[in-house]
Amino acid sequence: MAMMLTSTVFFQGGSIPQRYTCEGQDISPPLTWIGVPAGTRSLVLIVDDPDAPDPSAPKMTWVHWLLYNIPPGADGLPEGVPAKGLPQGTRQGLNGWQRSGYGGPCPPIGRHRYFHKLYALDTVLPDLGSPTKAVLEKAMRGHIIGQAELMGLYQRGR
Repeated sequence: MAMMLTSTVFFQGGSIPQRYTCEGQDISPPLTWIGVPAGTRSLVLIVDDPDAPDPSAPKMTWVHWLLYNIPPGADGLPEGVPAKGLPQGTRQGLNGWQRSGYGGPCPPIGRHRYFHKLYALDTVLPDLGSPTKAVLEKAMRGHIIGQAELMGLYQRGR
């Protein structure tokens, strides 16, 4: 079975509810996954927006959440999970605001795509401190044995 990443609050290509954005409570959405491959030693979750700052002229990918060393036995994350509520051993990297933790969609203009990407690794990564996305991706290189993706859309109210 292929890895699948889902949420109970939005579907693939659907709108992310305001509750999970800067215009709402700015809490992480509930996420669930299945089909983690045999041999997985850890999971990585990267949530990012490749449409920043303007989807008609994107200049950067904005990072909303980085988690690594999620134990392979975990099957998801609850809504609004605090750092202390993450599965044991899970570590966080830096988001686009240069802090750890979840930062919800807050696009300055237009409708943006938010990619929730889950990677299965054949290793537990070393302590990377609070890595950036680039540092985390470099550490993952050559260790990805499965992946799943969930994309949601958000546009701020007018």
